[in-house]
Amino acid sequence: MNTTTLTITGMRDEECLRLVTNAIQDLPGIGWLEISLATGAATIEHGAFVAEADIHQAIEDAGFGVR
Repeated sequence: MNTTTLTITGMRDEECLRLVTNAIQDLPGIGWLEISLATGAATIEHGAFVAEADIHQAIEDAGFGVR
């Protein structure tokens, strides 16, 4: 498993957190996921066949920024 750490921007409340979490978990091969609503810090454990770009795209498709 690979681990990706990034910062998600634009989350305001628990609903935003739920939307981002669901978007990432919908990707195949997501093993573990932790996102802080307060800081936007996210740590995602995923299979080798899921690229970091795929995770970025899922977050952006859900309406949030990523850096």
